[in-house]
Amino acid sequence: MVKLQQTSQPAVIYPDSDRKPMADNTKQFRWIVVIQQNLDWLFADNPNVFVAGDLLWYPVEGNNKRRAAPDVMVVFGRPKGDRGSYKQWEEENISPQVVFEILSPGNTKPEMNRKLLFYDRFGVNEYYVYDPDQNELTGWLRREGFLDLIESMTNWVSPQLQIRFNLSIDELQIFRPDGQKFLSYLEIAKQVDEERQRAETAEEKANRLAQKLREMGIDPDNI
Repeated sequence: MVKLQQTSQPAVIYPDSDRKPMADNTKQFRWIVVIQQNLDWLFADNPNVFVAGDLLWYPVEGNNKRRAAPDVMVVFGRPKGDRGSYKQWEEENISPQVVFEILSPGNTKPEMNRKLLFYDRFGVNEYYVYDPDQNELTGWLRREGFLDLIESMTNWVSPQLQIRFNLSIDELQIFRPDGQKFLSYLEIAKQVDEERQRAETAEEKANRLAQKLREMGIDPDNI
């Protein structure tokens, strides 16, 4: 009797790259970075909130074709840290709860419909799509098991992130729970520089006052 040798199945490889660019233009890239970095900052003190940008997400073990790379995703209940990709079965089977996509002229309607179906099927609770060229924000919220379109995004507050969206000017504004606006790196650097200049000016005024007091024979240290 001939015994057939058992053949082992080859290990499934989950690539860390889909060979697609992170962004198609500078505007899309800027918004991805602003949202990702500000959300990272917002949850900096919570070790169990993972925020990522353009990271491949594999929801099903053994299937490396079923995947998505959200422009920004937030996962509550998973530790911070570097990852080559987000393999959900290695993350206590916790799916990203909040996802952002930033539109570019290259995005097609069928492509965005497929993304909506993917995020709906695999457990995303909040999904936001921003079109910076048209200044249009669309959102979906999971209700009764499905992602349902949010009728109005005017001053909408994310239930899980507690951030507020404002579309009343020419460009989307996003505000933290404490009312501070999401800022780009350049805006933050400008604020820091202005604060430094104000501090230097205040110090110069104090030094001039101390000098005048000394000229009047008054020790400023004793005042």
